Parts: sequence; C-alpha cells; structure tokens
Amino acid sequence: MQFLVRMDVRLPHDMPQDVADDLRARERERAHEIQRTGKWPELWRVVGRYANVSRFDVESGDELHQLLSSLPLFPYMEIEVTALTVHPSKLDS
Repeated sequence: MQFLVRMDVRLPHDMPQDVADDLRARERERAHEIQRTGKWPELWRVVGRYANVSRFDVESGDELHQLLSSLPLFPYMEIEVTALTVHPSKLDS
C-alpha cells in the first residue's frame, strides 16, 4: 500500500536546546534506518516550515502507524495520512 504522509513538527518552545538536538539526531538516525528498508522511498521538505511530505510503501496502515510511532519526534508531530492508488488515466499503468 502507498501512503502520502505530511508530518509537521511542533516542539515545545520551552524544550531545552540539548534535548531538542538529541531528538533531532535520533530522528535522523531512525528515518535513515526506515529509508534503507525501502518502506520510505520519498522524503520532501516543505519550504518555510518544520515539516515534510513523504511517500511510504508498506503492507498496511498498521505497519505505517508502527513505523511513524517509532520516530523519536512522533509525540511532537501533527500527521496527515492519505492512502494512494494508481490513477486509471496514468500513462504507464
């Protein structure tokens, strides 16, 4: 299953900088781990925001939830998920 996922990060303003830096470093490491599996084939930054738009290729919504919730920044994210399927008018479908 293909999912389009938008993740907006909202860190608390009073979070100590060293804690935020540690979260970001762990987030990058975990994101790289997931990408290497092929389950997170696309990752795009949203210009001007602390956000991204990604495409995930997973077996189910449950698997997607498991991957997203394994991200260290997950508790600080607002996430929007859209299930995708191939459009019948796509030329190479």
